[in-house]
Amino acid sequence: MFKAIHYALVRLVDQSGRHPLIVLLLAALLTVVSLYGTSTHLSIDTDSDHLFSAQLPWRQQSLAFARQFPQFSDTLTAVVRAPTAEEARTTAQALREKLAADHVHFHSATTPGISPFLNREGLLLLPPDELSGVLDTMLQAQPLLGPLATDPSARGLFKGIDLMVEGVRRGMADDLSSYDAALGNVAQTLEDARAGHASPLSWQALLTPRLVGTNGGQEFVLIHPVLHHNVLEPGQEATQAMLRIAAELPGVKSGRVRVNYTGSVPLADEEFASLTDRAGPIALGSSVVLIIWLVLALGSWRLIVPVLLTLIVGLIYTLGFAAFAVGRLNLVSVAFAVLFVGLAVDFGIQFGVRLHARQYSDRAFADSLHETANRVVSQIGLAALATSCGFLAFAPTDFTGVAELGIIAGVGMLLALLCTMTLLPALLALLSKGSRHAEVALPGGAEADRWLERHRKGVLIVFALAGVVGLWAAITIPFDANPLHTKRSDTEAMRTLTSLMDDPTTNPFTMDMLVSDLPAARRLSEQLGKLPEVAQVVSGADFIPDQQSDKLEQLQQASDLMYAVLNPGEKAAAPSYADMREAARDTSEGIASVADKLAPSSPLRRIGKALGLLAQGSDAEMATANQALTEFLPYTLNQLGDSLSAEPITLQSLPADLRRDWFTADGQVRVQATPTAQAQNTAGLRRFVSAVQRVAPQAVGSAVDTIKAADTILDAFRAAAIYATLAIGVVLALVLRRLRDVSLVLATLLMSSLLTALLARLFGISINFANIIALPLLLGVGVSFNIYFVMNWHNGMRQFLGSPVARAILFSALTTGTAFGSLAIARHPGTASMGSVLMLSLLAVLLSTFAFLPAVLYAISPRDPAKTRH
Repeated sequence: MFKAIHYALVRLVDQSGRHPLIVLLLAALLTVVSLYGTSTHLSIDTDSDHLFSAQLPWRQQSLAFARQFPQFSDTLTAVVRAPTAEEARTTAQALREKLAADHVHFHSATTPGISPFLNREGLLLLPPDELSGVLDTMLQAQPLLGPLATDPSARGLFKGIDLMVEGVRRGMADDLSSYDAALGNVAQTLEDARAGHASPLSWQALLTPRLVGTNGGQEFVLIHPVLHHNVLEPGQEATQAMLRIAAELPGVKSGRVRVNYTGSVPLADEEFASLTDRAGPIALGSSVVLIIWLVLALGSWRLIVPVLLTLIVGLIYTLGFAAFAVGRLNLVSVAFAVLFVGLAVDFGIQFGVRLHARQYSDRAFADSLHETANRVVSQIGLAALATSCGFLAFAPTDFTGVAELGIIAGVGMLLALLCTMTLLPALLALLSKGSRHAEVALPGGAEADRWLERHRKGVLIVFALAGVVGLWAAITIPFDANPLHTKRSDTEAMRTLTSLMDDPTTNPFTMDMLVSDLPAARRLSEQLGKLPEVAQVVSGADFIPDQQSDKLEQLQQASDLMYAVLNPGEKAAAPSYADMREAARDTSEGIASVADKLAPSSPLRRIGKALGLLAQGSDAEMATANQALTEFLPYTLNQLGDSLSAEPITLQSLPADLRRDWFTADGQVRVQATPTAQAQNTAGLRRFVSAVQRVAPQAVGSAVDTIKAADTILDAFRAAAIYATLAIGVVLALVLRRLRDVSLVLATLLMSSLLTALLARLFGISINFANIIALPLLLGVGVSFNIYFVMNWHNGMRQFLGSPVARAILFSALTTGTAFGSLAIARHPGTASMGSVLMLSLLAVLLSTFAFLPAVLYAISPRDPAKTRH
């Protein structure tokens, strides 16, 4: 059977060479069909969720959760940051209003942390101890707020500070330590006003320092953009529209407010943008280098042009197959083109180099073509079939990304073989008849063969030791399951996401659970809250808090005590700037009178100095100070009144959008757990997922998806490695029909794998979602290179590195390395990581093929110089 296939392939080459125009016509027709299919049926899917089979249990759970809470999918999140909480809130509200009015680019826009409900009921949602502390701080600020309620100006504030100074005079300086941060903001505001620019004072930081971050204000605008799926970056237009709108907001224009963005939509857009970044120059550069290698390998344009055209047509055929059979390219399978070029070019080089070595002037081209085909079709055919098996072994796995890559690339190898057996001979028949014979042995190869034969034992000992270390490296090499580490860290969406990860309230690696009712949610929250791996637990039950009557009584008492602040009655006439300067002078002198009782670092010292300068300054300086000090005072006093007039909360009184986020239509309650900072790495994240799932096995979420995806990938590659090895072994056994020959190929392949693991550890590379696909490439390249030497050795060859085969392998490796190197210099970290591992894998294959395998073959049967064949 093998001989029949061999003769059929030889006949196919002969007939293609005899009837080149017919072959070219058929090739042109198939090319047109493939290009048509590519343009009409092939899309690019940048959704990383689609890299895994929807039939996986964890994917089905994730999809079911997404159907119940669709508002968390396809989002663009604007992150509004400002020096003060008020600036962040007012800017976020203004941005939301403008986005909601733009129906061309946005379906909806909401501010999850800002709503009338939260303004009124926010304090009621606090735990009892925290509520008591917040109310105590508010009441302590009453002396400061009292004068401001009737005199909402800088003069009113200075009178309030006078009351603090009086407290210091009476020995209560230590009681003001909790106000150091807030008073520091007052000092900074006064100093900035003296310097000629306004820095609005945060009254929320003064009233509720426990509820305001030390780094200022941060609010979120959750946006559902209009997506255009007919372009490569569906959400880019909406993202740019959001940035244009944000740029026109007063706070952003002044430079005090920043609007950054992240979310699933911009992350996906940036993912594809980074994949294609510099793709044109890299492709052009690698094409030029590839042509240089072909020139050095083949020596004549009459050979180079046919090989290049065959490669291009084979790539187009493969694109056509992908279009009609798969219909899309995903974030993994999009790399098939580089892999195809890197592997398929080997077939053309092998054929071209062997033909070049047999084109003598006294021999007809048809005879040279026939003899070349007779010698190489079995080797190239076996290499293509084995490589195809290595790729197709991934087809039955649940890692859809690589399964589709395996199908496309596996069939691509067979299409490359078809082109090499048909189109290449046809083109050679038209262009290469005039080529002359050339010596194509690898320079220095004969000396290398003699050295390897003399030192074969030492070489094998070195490889044995390297193999042992490589086995240790393969067992211990780390796997980085965090998909964010394969993305560019310098893009806007990634920078923003990274900045949010240390905060439990914004960490993206969360876990969600659904329970039957509010009591079950409270029980589960209590259980999860005790886990050391969990930083925070939030549930729908938190919005219907316990002990409401006690808390409402506390709020009513605070409201009564602050009655004069909330109901000031008649307000004082607005002061003149001269009045304000006089008040500033009095306050400055008062602070100076108690300086001996103030700590050296007390912000009151800075306030006294700044007020003294302002008292001597101009109206413009005082106007700036007054504006900065009181800009957000009315807003804060209104919010204070709202927060102290809370009402009982029931499930029915919750706003619709809040119910939609935390309750399902059938009444189930959502519970969300956030990990501690230790979950930033794979091991910590795995501990978090395991700990939560021991309590709640049904938990889903991004943390679960990340860990389960990693497990799916590893399981897929283990299974595929077994399938590929078995398939390649069967193919080799059927063709080579000798156990020793099959064992030689597989042993060399194993050595290549161990050396790859060793090199990866030496270079500090961990395995991730992207570079793990080097495995099928290692199988494909390793098998194809090894087959050539083993089959020639089986046919009597005893000179390996000094043969035309070695030259063809070397330049095939260089062209393959050029293709892989184009990935290694990409800006996308995942792609660059994949290219780096592929380069190391190729180096390992070359070392195994050019040193380990010849040493083994010489150890089995040393050369007889008189019988050595080239």
